[in-house]
Amino acid sequence: MSSDEKLVVMANQIAMFFASQGEAKAAPAIADHLKKFWDPEMRRRFLTLTGDAKLHPLAREAASLLAGPRSG
Repeated sequence: MSSDEKLVVMANQIAMFFASQGEAKAAPAIADHLKKFWDPEMRRRFLTLTGDAKLHPLAREAASLLAGPRSG
């Protein structure tokens, strides 16, 4: 399993844990968890994986919160 695949698996596990809080609370909680416990390189790699079909929808939503507003 590649390191990218491991990040997807870990993000999905975190998403499944927080899913019981409901969508409105889960995505911010996932993003907060990733900010607190993943190092910056892990977060950077994770943000490149948001198109992965195996990524849990809540993990994908948390990634958009981590990425923040885009200027343009």
